[in-house]
Amino acid sequence: MGALVWLLIPLLAAIGAGVWGSWATRTRRVRGDGPELDGYARFRAAMEKPHSRT
Repeated sequence: MGALVWLLIPLLAAIGAGVWGSWATRTRRVRGDGPELDGYARFRAAMEKPHSRT
């Protein structure tokens, strides 16, 4: 019975590796560059504003 327990350890590790591998290579939804470009446009607008010193 103890030998079966030791044989289950590599089997469970292989199943866990398969689950992790399928999760890691899943197809992800592509966002595009829209949010990144919007943030960059806000950054440029802020940098182009004249600064007032008091």
